[in-house]
Amino acid sequence: MKRNTGQNRAITRHWRPATRAVRGGTARSEYGETSEALFLTSGYAYDCAGDAAARFAGDQAGMTYSRLQNPTVEMLEQRIALIEGAEACRATASGMAAMTAALLCQLQQGDHVVAGRALFGSCRWLTDTLLPKFGIATTIVDARDPQQFADAVRPETRVFFFETPANPTMDIVDLAAVCGIARERGIVSVVDNAFATPALQRPMEFGADVVAYSATKMMDGQGRVLAGAVCGSEDFITNTLLPFTRNTGPTLSAFNAWVVLKGLETLDLRIRRQSENALAVGRFLEGRVPRILHPGLSSHPQHNLAMRQMDMAGCIFAFEVAGRAQAHGLLDALELIDISNNIGDSRSLMTHPASTTHSSVAEEKRLEMGIGEGLLRLNVGLEDPADLIDDLDRALKAVGL
Repeated sequence: MKRNTGQNRAITRHWRPATRAVRGGTARSEYGETSEALFLTSGYAYDCAGDAAARFAGDQAGMTYSRLQNPTVEMLEQRIALIEGAEACRATASGMAAMTAALLCQLQQGDHVVAGRALFGSCRWLTDTLLPKFGIATTIVDARDPQQFADAVRPETRVFFFETPANPTMDIVDLAAVCGIARERGIVSVVDNAFATPALQRPMEFGADVVAYSATKMMDGQGRVLAGAVCGSEDFITNTLLPFTRNTGPTLSAFNAWVVLKGLETLDLRIRRQSENALAVGRFLEGRVPRILHPGLSSHPQHNLAMRQMDMAGCIFAFEVAGRAQAHGLLDALELIDISNNIGDSRSLMTHPASTTHSSVAEEKRLEMGIGEGLLRLNVGLEDPADLIDDLDRALKAVGL
């Protein structure tokens, strides 16, 4: 590969997904390094004052300040855009920085948002607490029913915001239907695709305008760094999102960008193996627990829709036991699987959302979202699934299941 081949869309658009994830966005320095270079710098120097003025005026290509551009971060942005099938991408310091920026960059006082009920706890805080402080109204709907989005539209509606599969209830949203409603009405659809990643689901293929990520999750995939990303059209990223991020500063560090670049090289391999492992574990749990929510199982009420939209069901699912005491007892009885509120790791992790990730959400809203006291969320990793099943079997027996 030549020095700038990885950033030449005329070439990279013909590459298949696995190749894009390994080589997309790469720009080699004059040293010809094979691995992406790590540029640990806050600022940049110019050969003359005229060059500095030209760059700040936008008349000359080049870096000015790492809050705005960094070569390592730019390589990550190019790679994520390529595997997403987006025109452009902007990386951020965390997944929540991406979600916040994707919304606030395009909203103002008097606007209205329609949001899916099943969102990550901090995303529900955005819709229920932060946006109203700026005079932005939100209507919460059951995103499994596209008609509820249509019925909630007002003249001032600017954004549809939802997640599929949803955290942690595994609700599946009909991307084509909901994004189609948005397009017909001139509304921007913003999709949180963190659970699936572009390796398993590409919302823009179904009409989504903006796709946001916690790259902390499967993109890094090994529990090392925080990162986020927002993908969209060149116009949206450059003219709507970039002015917001430039002046508010949710900047991704070069080191974290480099780590995620390394994670993307194995994304396709990891998520497919973890999805296979999760299906094996889900089949073991089915019938053993009162209720399981796994899109890859035919028992999931939206299994057929999930399989139409996703290449595989992913590595995360949820199941229910009798209540908090039994849920905590099961977690405490685990020997191999970690108790952790994170997801997307190569290690298997389990958490009790009502007391961790969604503890800041009021009880009535948690119940509205489908998060009861007995719900447990499991991220299945790269361990041998037989060992995971043995661990779960022991823990289930310990709590009488």
